[in-house]
Amino acid sequence: MTEKLSTETRSTLLDPLIEGGWSIVEDRDAITKQYKFADFADAFGWMTRVAIWAEKWNHHPEWENVYNRVKVTLTTHDVDGLSALDVKLARKMDGLRG
Repeated sequence: MTEKLSTETRSTLLDPLIEGGWSIVEDRDAITKQYKFADFADAFGWMTRVAIWAEKWNHHPEWENVYNRVKVTLTTHDVDGLSALDVKLARKMDGLRG
């Protein structure tokens, strides 16, 4: 079962993501980041690669795509906040971005 990040582990897991461009969503236990790509095909290709992992892990992002930009918000709805799954998917997204 997925659990909400504990107070003890939050900074250890989230600080590296924040240093990498993620930020905490105001008024919500979630993280967000905007990615910019060369064009729509690059953005959509990245989203497709992320979608494969999201489906495999059964953890799906909230995202929006406008031309070459993708804004992502991650939270775990089952626990009403951030979990290790959000951290895992954020790291994967950053890794797929290269």
